[in-house]
Amino acid sequence: MTDWLFDPAPRPALPAVTGGRLPVRRILCVGQNYAAHAREMGAERAEPFFFSKPGDALVAGGGSIPFPGATDNLHHEAELVCVIGGEGADLSPEDAGRLIWGYAVGVDLTRRDLQAAAKQAGRPWDAAKGFDHSAPVGPATPVADWTPAVQTIALTVNGDTRQSALLDDMVWKPAEIVAQASRLWRLMPGDLIFTGTPEGVGPLRLGDTVRATVEGLSPVEFTFT
Repeated sequence: MTDWLFDPAPRPALPAVTGGRLPVRRILCVGQNYAAHAREMGAERAEPFFFSKPGDALVAGGGSIPFPGATDNLHHEAELVCVIGGEGADLSPEDAGRLIWGYAVGVDLTRRDLQAAAKQAGRPWDAAKGFDHSAPVGPATPVADWTPAVQTIALTVNGDTRQSALLDDMVWKPAEIVAQASRLWRLMPGDLIFTGTPEGVGPLRLGDTVRATVEGLSPVEFTFT
């Protein structure tokens, strides 16, 4: 018997390629971490920054996803995701790198029209970025089996390539991203950090099948239903 007045929500979790599941606490995201994407979004130069999604925005492993409402301009953003497996704050990049349990492939789904309206009004992006099912992520691979370097990150829609770049094009590299995040939050096991998207973001429609890949990692694939 518990003193809950109603049942707590299920804990989001991400599968690991080695077996088992990783509990997900929250999702932090980096914007403008690829210079070419910053330019396509109208910025003169890349100045990375953070925003967030709730942990229950996770769609673990992809599959079928309901097409979101309240948007006429849904966009895809392929990203490398850091899976945090330790605790720390105010870390150096060297120490921050030790907090990374592993990596996965994710897609930051964005209601671009709501984001544009929020930017114009000087309001938060929550409804544009943190909606239900807005964070599909593939199975995670531990750092012992894979480390980021110059691998290709790519995304296709119905088999057509939309995004393709090198991870080495990132302004902040993964360990630096984790260090920067640790200056703003105490990082804990189960935090996911989306590391930014390359150029080529674009619209999605009901029925589209999206596949995001990073060389050496398990892809994430989903279809809007």
